[in-house]
Amino acid sequence: MSTSAIVMMVVSMIVLWGGLAAAVLHLRRHPDEPESEQPPN
Repeated sequence: MSTSAIVMMVVSMIVLWGGLAAAVLHLRRHPDEPESEQPPN
């Protein structure tokens, strides 16, 4: 593998794993609350 290919691989891994980590941290700070079901009319 060339140096530029390794650099691009590392950059893409940082973007992907960084996005995953940011999503996990966001969900931990602001958990999704389940929507309450409304009684039928």
